[in-house]
Amino acid sequence: MTTTPLPPAAARLNRSLDTDRLAADLAQVTGHTWDLQQSCAPGGLLGTVTDIDWRVLPLIAPNGDTDRTDPGGPGPDTYAPTAWLDRMPYLVEVLASIPAPLNAVRLMALGPGAVGERHCDPKYSLARGFARLHIPLTTNPDAVLHLDGTEHTWQPGEFWYGDFSREHAVRNLGTTTRVHAVIDTLFTIELAALFPPAWREQLADADVLINYPTPLDRTLPAGLPRTLHLPAGFTDFSRDQPLDGDPALADLGHTADHLTLTTAERTFALLHAGPGEWRFSAWSVARTLAPTPDGGAVLHARHGRTHRTLTAATV
Repeated sequence: MTTTPLPPAAARLNRSLDTDRLAADLAQVTGHTWDLQQSCAPGGLLGTVTDIDWRVLPLIAPNGDTDRTDPGGPGPDTYAPTAWLDRMPYLVEVLASIPAPLNAVRLMALGPGAVGERHCDPKYSLARGFARLHIPLTTNPDAVLHLDGTEHTWQPGEFWYGDFSREHAVRNLGTTTRVHAVIDTLFTIELAALFPPAWREQLADADVLINYPTPLDRTLPAGLPRTLHLPAGFTDFSRDQPLDGDPALADLGHTADHLTLTTAERTFALLHAGPGEWRFSAWSVARTLAPTPDGGAVLHARHGRTHRTLTAATV
């Protein structure tokens, strides 16, 4: 199948937001100094803390942890609202209306004089099934996002998508702080309906991975726990080939509401992704596991329109 290039790197979504209510929400959480942003290394491990005035208030975070300023990644925790979100009733409404599973949601404040380095975040690619959305809450004319060769000054009341797997950087040469709500979500066909018609037309043949909508039936599979032989790449998120690598043992178990996958190094939470499939928390259907009645599992690896499978035997 021939695919077209990905759609433009930025798109304003077909939804306008109430600037007064956004400002009122923001006023409820600005009475203290927010923590500096921390990055997330491959596989969900915590990375470095920024050296510029780039601060974060987590609203949805791994395990609802108010100290987690990073976006999170695959690991033992699932995402949950933090205590800060309770103070922002309008943003709660907006988030509930987004037709896709949410990962991290953070308020990100870029202080006056802060200039970020140009970089790419490969995870946040439509080909991997991810989308990053922005809601500006307050800004100034000299607070600029450089994204894929174009400069943007998104305004309060607007709702934007950006492909941050492409080269980007932020700078704030103004005298006031720029604050955006940054929403990490999985890309679904329902979310695509909020994009402009011309953008959706390009999507039809683009190399994009579309996730299932949030499943209503989250029944846990029978026959757990079980031990599986998995390729090493399946739980190594620094690799782009999850079905490759030497086989290693992994225990598949469950909690009250999700599955767990435990290797010699780490434990991962798995969430219901769609018909019979379970995805890593903080990840998309790019990697899923489907338990089989015989005690094994089928592993799925997707990238854009490419789909590979591998049967993992039980021990």
